[in-house]
Amino acid sequence: MSETAELRTMLAVALEEARAGLAEGGVPIGAALFAADGRVLGRGHNRRVQDGDPSMHAETAAFRAAGRLRGYRRTTMVTTLSPCWYCSGLVRQFGIGRVVVGEAETFQGGHHWLAEHGVEVVVLDDADCVALMRGFIAERPEIWFEDIGE
Repeated sequence: MSETAELRTMLAVALEEARAGLAEGGVPIGAALFAADGRVLGRGHNRRVQDGDPSMHAETAAFRAAGRLRGYRRTTMVTTLSPCWYCSGLVRQFGIGRVVVGEAETFQGGHHWLAEHGVEVVVLDDADCVALMRGFIAERPEIWFEDIGE
């Protein structure tokens, strides 16, 4: 399997999580943390609306679901949307080595900053991720702008 195909397979896990979040009435952002061998260590979706917890972003949910590890340098965080500053900080704090971004068209988070600080960043420009976020932003702008702090 090519690297691009592997990354798309990993993104499918995060996209499944994003759709689950939307079905629950939340923000459709999903993420998954993968081991170097491609195993899913943890997965989750944005739950800030469902839980009333502004810190429960998708990357945070996936990270928490993974549990404690000896190190994170060889892990990959896959997220449907460019990570916000909060989630970018999580990646830097724990030394996650690679971030795969489904799309950065609807939101330019901290992925450029991560790349500048040695994190390998791959942006896939996935049409399904873009369509999911555009639809949500059009239907629920008040939740979207609350989530990104505007």
